[in-house]
Formats: sequence, structure tokens, C-alpha cells
Amino acid sequence: MEDDFKHLVRISRKDVDGNKTIQHALTEIKGIGLSLSRSICLTLGLNTDDQIGYISEEDVSKIEALLENPQEYNIPDWMLNRRNDYATGDDLHLIESDLDMTLRDDLNRMKKTRSYKGRRHEVGLPVRGQRTKSTFRHSSTVGVSRRRR
Repeated sequence: MEDDFKHLVRISRKDVDGNKTIQHALTEIKGIGLSLSRSICLTLGLNTDDQIGYISEEDVSKIEALLENPQEYNIPDWMLNRRNDYATGDDLHLIESDLDMTLRDDLNRMKKTRSYKGRRHEVGLPVRGQRTKSTFRHSSTVGVSRRRR
């Protein structure tokens, strides 16, 4: 059984630690959280507590196919991280570098159109309406200086 063990398993352009359980190893892939990794295991009939180093290449290819198109495997739309995409209008699930590039493109589009969120991103201020009187300070703390006598 030790011969079948792989210390690194390559799933969707990412090497994951073979000693972790399947459920936790899938969360190492950017764009996959604990709930999605659990639903992947339940959909494909994998035991969540098995180590990922012992799974077969066939199971790895099934996981990759599910990550390419999760809607074919009846993963609910609310679990996807890119619903109603700006360009296509489709529900997508992006992982790794695709997620990074799409986020960067979204931020650049907001900055280019000079939207409120885009302008807040440009100057490094909070975007979602948080208070700024006491938080989000980047320089050193400056208190009230006493007057010299």
C-alpha cells in the first residue's frame, strides 16, 4: 500500500500535499473552499477522511473534470465563485491563475470607468462603506503632542 502513496498530487496545475485528507487538500487550490471541496467529495463518492496521496489517477481526472465544469455534476449555482459573469453572463467557477486574472480585469474595468469602487481601490481606501476615522491608517501613529512649557 505504501507503493501507491504519492507525497505530491497534481490537481489542476497545483501540487497538493499527499498527507492531507481529500477534503482539506482540495482547499489548497485557490478558489476552492471547504464547502465546495466537501461537495466535490460527496458528488464523486470519495471518502472525505482518506488521504489524497492514496487516490487513483482516475479519481484525480474526475476531480479535474468537475472543476472544469461543475454544473454538469449538479453542483448548485450558489457555490460557484463567478455567477453572472460580466462578459458572458454565465455562471462560472474559476480557480488559480484564471481567478487572479479575472479579479485584476474587474478592478481595472472599475478604475477605467471611474466608478466609486474603482476610485476607492485606486487610492487604497476601504471599498465597502467601512468607517475610516480610526481604522485603515497606514502611517505611524501620531497622538496629540503636548505644548512645551
